[in-house]
Amino acid sequence: MPLRSVPGSASIAETDAVGRLFAPSAARNQEALLAQLVRLAPQSGRALELASGTGQHIIAFAAALPGLQWQPSDVDPSRIASIDAYIDADGTDNILPAAQIDATTAGWAAELDPQDMIVLVNLLHLISDQEAETLIREASSCLAPGGRMVIYGPFRRQGRLTSDGDQRFDAGLRAHDPEIGYKDDRAIWALFERLGLSVMEPIEMPANNLLLVAEISADDAGS
Repeated sequence: MPLRSVPGSASIAETDAVGRLFAPSAARNQEALLAQLVRLAPQSGRALELASGTGQHIIAFAAALPGLQWQPSDVDPSRIASIDAYIDADGTDNILPAAQIDATTAGWAAELDPQDMIVLVNLLHLISDQEAETLIREASSCLAPGGRMVIYGPFRRQGRLTSDGDQRFDAGLRAHDPEIGYKDDRAIWALFERLGLSVMEPIEMPANNLLLVAEISADDAGS
């Protein structure tokens, strides 16, 4: 699919002299995400970040979890260039070059090795319900036995927006594109269960965000 347009307020980044994009929002949530990933991640194996964006997170994740081989990805060539610029500047040896993956289309999981962890940060509210379901279905089929999927972002809580800020942001997204906007946490939970994943209790994060975590049985993989 072509790149979906989102409001400028949902994607703010500046470029430095070597081509690295910097998003203040990624810097703000990085430490909270790291604290949870260190607790949730396996000690070794393969980890995939979908929609890696600027590349800021993947550098921090790889440094904090050196036993994992990290695969960053994005659909946008400018973001891929930024990710690779971060990798080159950092010199981290457990990150592969960024892969061009449109996670909202069917079939991408078949091109990858099974993953022990899949991470998605701040994307579901920027894509349609159907695209979100496709992404999660593909990711579930890409999990290795015992693998975990970790999804971070803003959500409706049992159908409700629980803060004035969330109401304004969701309304702005839907005004820009009626197909996008906050997804319901229970709907994502139900999809996990339909795909045969075990669901952990949602983890409350700063700025009224959630971390949703699902795990595939060690005796099975995919759906």
